[in-house]
Amino acid sequence: MYAEERLQLIVNRARAHGRVDVTNLAAELEVTPETVRRDLSSLERQGLLRRVHGGAIPVERLGFEPAVGQRAERYQEEKERIAKAVLTDLPQEGAILLDSGTTTARIAEEMPLDRELTVVTNSLPIALTLSVRPNLRVLATGGRVRSRTLAGVGDWATSALSSIRVDIAFIGANGVSVAHGLTTPDQAEATAKRAMIRAARRAVVVADHSKLGADYFARFGELTDVDTLVTDSDADDDLVADFEAHGLTVVRA
Repeated sequence: MYAEERLQLIVNRARAHGRVDVTNLAAELEVTPETVRRDLSSLERQGLLRRVHGGAIPVERLGFEPAVGQRAERYQEEKERIAKAVLTDLPQEGAILLDSGTTTARIAEEMPLDRELTVVTNSLPIALTLSVRPNLRVLATGGRVRSRTLAGVGDWATSALSSIRVDIAFIGANGVSVAHGLTTPDQAEATAKRAMIRAARRAVVVADHSKLGADYFARFGELTDVDTLVTDSDADDDLVADFEAHGLTVVRA
C-alpha cells in the first residue's frame, strides 16, 4: 500500500469510528507503530486529524455527535461491564440521578429489583425503561428534547435539577481528559450535566475507554468535580495514572 493510500485509509477509519488507535492501525496495516505515528502527525499538520493519547480523532469530532442509535451499537460489552460495576454504588433506598446516554441506559437495564429508589433522569429512553418497575419512583426533568440524544435540556430541565438533592449521580461524558476535564459536543447538554453534578452528594462519570483522552466542544466540569470514573479494562494505563494523579478514583470493569 502506498503512503497516500494509507493516509486516506486512516482518515476514513477515523471518520467512520470516531477514533483510531496506533497499535490497532499498525497491526492492520502491517507497519510499525512509529510509521503510524508519523502518518498521524502528517494528517494533523494537514488539519484532518487531531492527535490524542494513543491515537487520533477527526477534527470534526470536537463538535460532532452521533445519534443515540449509532452510539448504542458501539462498545456494547464494555458498557455492560461498566453498568454492572456501578451497581455496587447503588443505595438500598434513597434517590439517584441517571444522565442521558447509552452507558447510563445500560445501568437502567441492569438495576436490581430489590431497591426502593427514586430515579431522576433527563433521558426519555431511561424513563420509559424504568417506568414499568413498581419498586421505583421515576421522575423526568422535562425540557426541550434533543433529537440526537433524546435528552431533556434547557431551562425546564436545569430548573428541576436545581431543586433536588440526590445521593449519587451517574453522569455520561463524550470526552474525559486531564487538560480539559469533562466535555460533550452540545452546550445545552453541558449545562444539564453541570446541574446534575451540583444536585448530587456524589458524582460518578461512566465512560468507555474510547472517551478517555478525548476533548469536545463544551466543558461541563473538571476532574475534581466528580468522585469516580468507571471505565472498562481497555483503558490506557498512562491515562488512568494521570487521572489518579489528579485525585480521580478510577475503576476499570
